[in-house]
Amino acid sequence: MTDSVPTARRGPRSVVVTGAAVLSALGHGVRPLLSAALDGAPAFAPVLRFDVSGRQADGAATHPGTPVLAEELDRAVGAACDEAGLSAAQRAGIPLHLAVHGDPELARATPERRPAHGADVFADAVALRAGLSGASRAYTSACVASSTAVADAAAAVAHGQADRIVVAAGYLVEADQFAVFDAGRALARDGRVRPFSTGRTGLLLGDGVVAVVVEAASAARARRARPLAVLAGWGRAGDAYHVCRPRPDGTGLARAITDALHRGGVGPERIGYVNAHGSGTPVSDTAEAAALRLALGDHAPTVPVSSTKSVHGQALEAGALLELVVTIAALSAGRLPVNAGFLGPDETCPLNLVLDRDTRPVADHALSLTTAFGGANTALLVGAP
Repeated sequence: MTDSVPTARRGPRSVVVTGAAVLSALGHGVRPLLSAALDGAPAFAPVLRFDVSGRQADGAATHPGTPVLAEELDRAVGAACDEAGLSAAQRAGIPLHLAVHGDPELARATPERRPAHGADVFADAVALRAGLSGASRAYTSACVASSTAVADAAAAVAHGQADRIVVAAGYLVEADQFAVFDAGRALARDGRVRPFSTGRTGLLLGDGVVAVVVEAASAARARRARPLAVLAGWGRAGDAYHVCRPRPDGTGLARAITDALHRGGVGPERIGYVNAHGSGTPVSDTAEAAALRLALGDHAPTVPVSSTKSVHGQALEAGALLELVVTIAALSAGRLPVNAGFLGPDETCPLNLVLDRDTRPVADHALSLTTAFGGANTALLVGAP
C-alpha cells in the first residue's frame, strides 16, 4: 500500500474593489462627494422634492430634480463595471447583491400586483438591465443592508464561490420615510448633522445610489485591472438589546470591529482612520464611542474619526456602501473627511475627531462602521491597494 500524498490546502483569496460609482446630493461621481467630505461642506438644504410644510424638520441632502431610483441604479452599476474594465461577456456571469428599501412602485400597487414589486423582483430587473447574471439577491436590513451585502460578497469571493460580484444600493429621500423619522423626532431640528458634538439634535436623510465591483485579487490581476482598495476584513454582530436603541456599552459594535480586524490580520495600530456610523443622535454616538474604546484599546484616543453623514446625510439602505466608497477614496487621496457641524466636545464621546481639512491618515487601513435598528452592527476594513 502506498502512502497517500496530502493535498495542499489553500487559504481564502484576497478581495479587492475594482470599480465604484455614486450618485449623492453632491452630484454624479465620487469626486464631488469626496471634495465636499474633505472640506466638511454639508449638502443639507430645505426639501423641495415633496411638501414638508407640516413637518417639524424640513432639511435633507437631496440631488437636484427628481431622480428615479431604477434609472440611477442602472447608471451606477454600468459605471462601476466600466471603471472595473468588465466586458459585456464578463458581466453576464456576475451576480448582483442589491440593498434597497424596496421597489418605489410597491406603495402604489394594487394588492394583487404587490408580489410583482417585491425587493427580490426589483433586484432581478436591475441585474437583467445591466446584463448581469440571473443570480441576484436583495438586502432590506435597514442601515446595514449594503454593508451586509458587501460582507456576503467578499466572503463568497474569498472562498472561491465567485470571481466577482457587483454590490449596489439605492435610497432617494421620499415623503414616507421622511414622515416616519420626523414623527419619531429623529431629524435634526437645526438642519445640521453634528456627529459626536455637543448640541447634536439628530440625523438628516440623504440621497445615495452606489455600486461597487467586489473581486478576487487574482482575477483582477489576470485581466490587469487596477484595484481601488483591498477589502481586507468584515465583521457583523448583534446587540440583542432594544428594537431601536444600541447597547450603551457598545459591545455589539466592538465585536464586529474586532472580527473585521481579526479576519484581516490587522491590529488596532494599523488603523489610520475610522469613518464612523456617527448618526448625530445623542444615544447612538455615545454608544459608538464606547465601542471604539473597547475595540481599539489604547489606540482609540489617537485614531482619526469622522462621520461623513455630516456632509451627505443618512442614506438608509445605501448609506454603508456610500460611506465605504468615500472611505476608499479618502485613503487614495491621502486626506481625511472632516467631521462637519462640530460645535464643541462632548465628554461622552472622547474621540480624536477630524476637524482640520489637512488631516492625513496615520496608518494604511481604515474602518467603515454601520449600525441599524434592531441592534445590527457591521464593520468593513479596507486598505490601500
